[in-house]
Amino acid sequence: MEEVKVSVMRFIPSEDEQPRYETYSITPKDNMTVLDTLFLIVEDQDPSLSFRCACRLGMCGTCGMMINGRGRLACRTKVEELGDEILVEPMRSFPVIKDVAVDMEPFFDSWKKVKPYFVPKEDTDEFAIIPKHAKSREVIDNNSDCITCGLCYQSCDAVSIRDGEYMGPAALSRAHNLIADERDGARSERLDMVTGEEGVFECHSFGACLEVCPKGINPMETIQKIKTKKLKKTVGLKW
Repeated sequence: MEEVKVSVMRFIPSEDEQPRYETYSITPKDNMTVLDTLFLIVEDQDPSLSFRCACRLGMCGTCGMMINGRGRLACRTKVEELGDEILVEPMRSFPVIKDVAVDMEPFFDSWKKVKPYFVPKEDTDEFAIIPKHAKSREVIDNNSDCITCGLCYQSCDAVSIRDGEYMGPAALSRAHNLIADERDGARSERLDMVTGEEGVFECHSFGACLEVCPKGINPMETIQKIKTKKLKKTVGLKW
């Protein structure tokens, strides 16, 4: 490709009534990412463009945005895979700060609701160790790589339909890790918390969270596990 057209949503909430789109021409290079194109735009064409990034290695999760209609990390999305027209927009379900930079507070408010930290049991003097090959580790290891990028949250139809009154896939996956840990002293309380009005039973199982997760995490699977644990607890079975 000799030229790529990159259309970026521009919006300053305090100044603009409606978003607008500006298109920039970029000469692509080998292995160029969408994040690289945004830096080129700032450096050579429009220094007023705003976006968020940090590590540029797909590890921090800060460059999440809508690219050609799908939630992606800009630093992991190659221009050559998208063709000669690229549309860049902010993530859904978040207030826009400026252009494609969004306020992540709704995501982290949801994260806080599940008490995302280990709570030692009262009669525990020291931490127990879970062997790396233990069955309990198999349950949670796949979910431990979450980078809190918010892509699953912004892609979740239940979040958008409930206007944020749903905890979302990432928070519920984190809750599951702690609920599955028998050393945790808040398992029962946390299970009741995430099976309430804003919890797992609001999940529609559309699978958008799985499709966009850059770490390959499957929140639908853990949400189903939480539902099963709640039903077992309700009828008095070991969960």
